[in-house]
Amino acid sequence: MNWKRAGLVALLISPLFVILAAGFGQDPHAVPFMLKDKPAPPFLLETLAGGTLDSKELAGKPAVVNFWATWCVPCVQEHGLLQSASRYYQGSANFIGIVYQDEKEPANEYLERYGNQFTQLWDEGSKVAIDFGVAGVPESFIIDGDGVVRFKQEGVLTKSVIERELEPLIDAAERKRRGAQR
Repeated sequence: MNWKRAGLVALLISPLFVILAAGFGQDPHAVPFMLKDKPAPPFLLETLAGGTLDSKELAGKPAVVNFWATWCVPCVQEHGLLQSASRYYQGSANFIGIVYQDEKEPANEYLERYGNQFTQLWDEGSKVAIDFGVAGVPESFIIDGDGVVRFKQEGVLTKSVIERELEPLIDAAERKRRGAQR
């Protein structure tokens, strides 16, 4: 092969290598987090207990909003942690479960079996899940006291993630509350 031809081939192939290299280390299946630092979508949903919850009622305290389903094996693993966290942060943060693409009866049976320490909502037609951009379960959002989405977890939440992401929001909400009382 002559030098001109080799140079031409290198010139044509180089952009391909640059494009491929730029993509390494990125998850090709990752869904962009469009709600980061934006107001959480408002909702008014029926609780599995028979009442309703308007997202406006969550104002002033950070919230962990968890989308789950009875057919989701990792959701079972996560459920116990969420119950413990909801007890630990009771009064400082709201914990909300939203049933995703499931039925009420199995959801209620699941909660009877695994426990129910926090509010569980029924999302008929997955409209709220669509508004949040949920791609699968479990998927959780941590929202500050002003209703702004600060964090999204695809997959199972861990204690360290909850502590790292939620506690600064609790502290900020408490400082804001104390400042408003003065």
